[in-house]
Amino acid sequence: MAIDLHNLGQQIDFIRRQLPYYLSNKLKYELMRLRFRRRRLGQFAIAGTVGAVLEGITKQAMAQSRPQTTSISATPIDLNSYVDVKLRINGKEQTLNIEPRVTLLDALRERLDLTGTKKGCDHGQCGACTVLVNGRRINSCLTFAIMHRGAEITTIEGLAKGDTLHPMQAAFVAHDAFQCGYCTPGQICSAVGLVNEGHAQSDADIRELMSGNICRCGAYPNIVTAVRDVLEGKQDAAV
Repeated sequence: MAIDLHNLGQQIDFIRRQLPYYLSNKLKYELMRLRFRRRRLGQFAIAGTVGAVLEGITKQAMAQSRPQTTSISATPIDLNSYVDVKLRINGKEQTLNIEPRVTLLDALRERLDLTGTKKGCDHGQCGACTVLVNGRRINSCLTFAIMHRGAEITTIEGLAKGDTLHPMQAAFVAHDAFQCGYCTPGQICSAVGLVNEGHAQSDADIRELMSGNICRCGAYPNIVTAVRDVLEGKQDAAV
């Protein structure tokens, strides 16, 4: 049943005008009762309005959260299909017929037999797989080979010029900057990339910028010394 708040207000005003003549306890009680009733009805009306607004907002949000249908159907990629990929590795063109999901690390090791690049964690956390792409160091386990068509890729095998070691390789040997040697190819490639970047100005910089390459044997002091020595002849160390 709908209640007319306007008429209810008129009744209260009428009783208020009659108070000078009928100041009885009954009229006072009726006035208080009607005021309370109007206040309660006002609260209910506000609550009902707020509830309706919230309900509308909820329905709109739910409608927007539903996945939208589209008439465009995406063609699924067959990761088991093979594609021809041309890579330039250590100055030589290499053509591989591989799956799109093959990482650069696996392409180097399993397809091209360039096993100097090591597989350590396979999660980009140890740096053993570091190679240079266009002179910049990357973790080859975290990138697909197909992404580097046309790029110049340099592995540890490509640093030396014939029998002449790269300055960084020679420095690692001279300063005994390795023990078991498993991480050494990645350490050397990363160090060459560090020199190319030109940001290292101190031993602290070298430690920070080489922190992505882990040496479980703990040869860090000698690694820093080797890199520092090469930095003094930066032009000779650049790839």
